[in-house]
Amino acid sequence: MAAVTIGKKVADFGGDSTAGRWRLKDAAGSRLVLYFYPRDNTSGCTKEGEAFRDLAAEFRKAKTLIVGVSPDTVASHLKFKEKHRFPFELLADPEREVCKAFDVIQMKSLYGRKYLGVERSTFLIDDKGVLRQEWRKVKIDGHAAAVLAAARAL
Repeated sequence: MAAVTIGKKVADFGGDSTAGRWRLKDAAGSRLVLYFYPRDNTSGCTKEGEAFRDLAAEFRKAKTLIVGVSPDTVASHLKFKEKHRFPFELLADPEREVCKAFDVIQMKSLYGRKYLGVERSTFLIDDKGVLRQEWRKVKIDGHAAAVLAAARAL
């Protein structure tokens, strides 16, 4: 799968999700917020998911679906989704194929140790499958509201 570019149609992709098999084409006719996060049940990832959850009704009014993506398994995603009452699906990407296509695997550092991990990133795809906006190195506070404003502006 080719890397994504703003203004270009995103190639179809998919994988196993909390709702079974999911593909980008399943979102055809709706806007899509695709947010990538490092790991289920960590404080930052929980806070980010809760922010999208809390605005989920507003995203629905804006005809915008939300899908979270991380390398975790579907089993982990199901527990995470249920525990925090996320009204949207989580896509499992254990092989990091979707992460690589969106170029969110980046060098990170924790306590001086360098490693490759998922950089918190969000992508807004329009109802025709065209990437309209991206946010990289996301800071959680106010992010979901900014993405909602961008979705409404489409």
